[in-house]
Amino acid sequence: MAATDYKFEGWMGLDPKAVEGNMVWKEFQPKTWEETDVDIRITHSGICGSDLHTLRSGWGPTMYPCCVGHEIVGIAVRVGSQAEGDIKVGDRVGVGAQNDSCQGRKGDCEECASGLEQYCPNLMGGTYNSKHWNGDKSYGGYALYHRSPSRFVIKIPDAIPPAMAAPMLCGGITTYSPLRHNGCGPGKKVGIIGVGGLGHFGIMFAKALGADKVVAISRKANKKEDALKLGADAYIATDEDEDWANKNSRSLDLIVSTVSSSKMPISDYIALLKPSGNFVQLGAPEDGALTIPAHLLIFKRIKFGGSLIGSPSEIREMLELAAEKNVRSWVQERPMADANQAVVDMDAGKARYRYVLVNEQ
Repeated sequence: MAATDYKFEGWMGLDPKAVEGNMVWKEFQPKTWEETDVDIRITHSGICGSDLHTLRSGWGPTMYPCCVGHEIVGIAVRVGSQAEGDIKVGDRVGVGAQNDSCQGRKGDCEECASGLEQYCPNLMGGTYNSKHWNGDKSYGGYALYHRSPSRFVIKIPDAIPPAMAAPMLCGGITTYSPLRHNGCGPGKKVGIIGVGGLGHFGIMFAKALGADKVVAISRKANKKEDALKLGADAYIATDEDEDWANKNSRSLDLIVSTVSSSKMPISDYIALLKPSGNFVQLGAPEDGALTIPAHLLIFKRIKFGGSLIGSPSEIREMLELAAEKNVRSWVQERPMADANQAVVDMDAGKARYRYVLVNEQ
């Protein structure tokens, strides 16, 4: 397919009211083509919580017009002569939350050279609402086509259906990376706070990595059945289980928190960790800062940290594990034409546990 045979069109947020179902379908100008790029005809695009934060300018002013979506799966239709990764026209490929960094360019950094592109100090190029190395604006996956530097284009294993692969490219890797980095595996007891888009992946990947015990933690008991089906060995409902923090004190080696609220009971969560345990925060609250209970960290030598998405090499590793262990995202497919309603439903917490937009043409 020649470069002139298709148009870049997608759902654009024009102001913070876009998140209320007011995105508009428009043509946009992708980044200027370079021979290291790949064009993708999008078949599937997951809806991520980050899309909502960005549409409403929740994490700071958004560069409107903005086309969100960074869980992109589709077919490579144009591959540059200098593209990396042995990608060919016709391959099924995906792009996650990052699609550019300084790698291979003037300013090449230690992080990119080490395969930690998501921590690049020169350019953490978001797949949307960001700038590419060449200064062009990035546009995401609620669209017909996406153009990305090839370093961030991932081949999707045949064993994983495209609708299930799409949410793994952000939601999946965001939980897989900290689990892997913090030694989740045999002998470990792991807690996952929040049973949602991220949390459901956290449960499945903790099990796939071989954790001895996985405990799902949520406010209400209404997700207990789902959590156990996903592979959790136990469930804590913090609003309903009496004295839960004391009853489960010092029972976990690692906690991964997927929730985005400044009001979470951090001290009670820390109580669940054994001495030298790790608490990893993934959710970035819009409603204020988290209060860190210093004395509780000190008295049990707790490490409190965070984690950001994952590198292309980690995404490939995760997809291989998902194919091998039959990890399957829980998704509800929605037509791309109904993206506005899907975003409203996502904001209302109706997804179980990930919406995926499907281009039906």
